[in-house]
Amino acid sequence: MTDHRRTLRRIDGKCDARFLTFSCFQRLPLLTRDRTRQWTVEAIERARDKHGFELWAFVLMPEHVHLLIFPQPIQPKVGSILSTIKLSVSMRAVRWAKKHPPAFLDRLVDRAPDGSVTHRFWQRGGGYDRNLWSPKHIRETIDYIHRNPAERGLCKRPEDWTWSSIRAFRDPEAGPLRIDRQHIPAVGESRRHR
Repeated sequence: MTDHRRTLRRIDGKCDARFLTFSCFQRLPLLTRDRTRQWTVEAIERARDKHGFELWAFVLMPEHVHLLIFPQPIQPKVGSILSTIKLSVSMRAVRWAKKHPPAFLDRLVDRAPDGSVTHRFWQRGGGYDRNLWSPKHIRETIDYIHRNPAERGLCKRPEDWTWSSIRAFRDPEAGPLRIDRQHIPAVGESRRHR
């Protein structure tokens, strides 16, 4: 049987903004509880502290996460940033499930072809990664990220969704994560020649 999934090709080191999407294991809605959402927020903050990227926008959906980040020129590749986020949440979730609802672990079982078993919180692979350099595309992506919960019917208005950066665009102190708004390019500004 042929695997028809596209291979992710990351283009690191170009001083572009990066639109990242990564999904929960088998697209399960593992981010429906505030507990797992808070673990994810804390992991994003730890990754930002460790790797030094700017966080321009985010949303936590029930089964996936969208991030718009701006990596600094001298830093690890995006794969390292995602590993920092995903590993932390996975370890906490599996540890919690072993203590509280151990039967839930069965939903997280991933059997490799060699028969080995692991527990996964996140889907295998790197998810979706797109380089953005145009201020217009950056702004459109921020709008897409913020509209996502309302378009999915999770809330009436985007600003009603707590687990997003939309509130931080109006009030820097609002929302679960601080947004680095000061360097988001204005439409008409050239990102590549900064």
